[in-house]
Amino acid sequence: MASIFTLSIAQSALELGCIYSLVALALFVSFSILNIADLSTDGCFTLGCAVCAMVTIAGHPVLALLAAMLAGVCSGFVTAFLQTRMGIESILAGIIVNTGLYTINIAVMGFSSNVNLFNCKTIFSMAKEAIGGIWYKLLVALVIVAIIGILLALFLNTRLGLSIRATGDNADMVKASSINPAFTITVGLCVSNALTGLSGGVLAQYQKSCDINLGTGMVTIALASLIIGETLIGKGSVMRRVIGVILGSCLYRFIVAVALRLNVPAECLKLVSAIIVAVAIAFPYLKKKVAFFKQKTAAGSKYGKGGKA
Repeated sequence: MASIFTLSIAQSALELGCIYSLVALALFVSFSILNIADLSTDGCFTLGCAVCAMVTIAGHPVLALLAAMLAGVCSGFVTAFLQTRMGIESILAGIIVNTGLYTINIAVMGFSSNVNLFNCKTIFSMAKEAIGGIWYKLLVALVIVAIIGILLALFLNTRLGLSIRATGDNADMVKASSINPAFTITVGLCVSNALTGLSGGVLAQYQKSCDINLGTGMVTIALASLIIGETLIGKGSVMRRVIGVILGSCLYRFIVAVALRLNVPAECLKLVSAIIVAVAIAFPYLKKKVAFFKQKTAAGSKYGKGGKA
């Protein structure tokens, strides 16, 4: 066990878990709150990464993160516009936007498939100069996630946030209450994609590079983190669910780290992710089936004893 878990592996898993938890929080808003399957996440993640990389190269690492969020907002707005104004189903709208974003992303990157930031100042290099040590990356990631998590929980408890939550529960009821569901869906998807873009931007500065295929499979990773978090923490207050999503993301990265330490080929990680998602989604159902089977067995045993008596 000691050979599987080392301090460096735990540190790396926590750092990546915090960064990817922003995407999981994005799916928390779109999938869990709004009940919308937003398949533009892959392209939006790469968009945030590309925009952040180019602005960072220009010498503005902090502004780059804000630019990545703004790019995510634009992506979310287009996705919402296709759904609410053009009458396109949410899944198809996400696929359309995701497809179009590939060309936009590669254009943002100067029609190059990858960009490196090795000689650029980033928020992590700034933190290294200010803090030093080996934990500066984790500290930066934790601060960003903590701020976003608190702001998201506060936002979802505002009047607008409650309207967004109500839209996901029953859009017809919201419409009958003189609230425009098209507006709440648009705001919700803009917030969701802003978090996705921010996650891509932070990752770009973390690994000092951006690749056009970086966002491939991001929906699966985020969904795995989301389901794991909701399975572990369960339902409750918004803040509790947000914390659960963050913990789920970190746990997912630990599982991936263990898989790599067990010499699972890198090409099989997508399969591992799919299996984790399937198990996490099926776990509550299997838990109910096991409980029902136990009750049935206990009832049968009790009936058998009564018959003998």
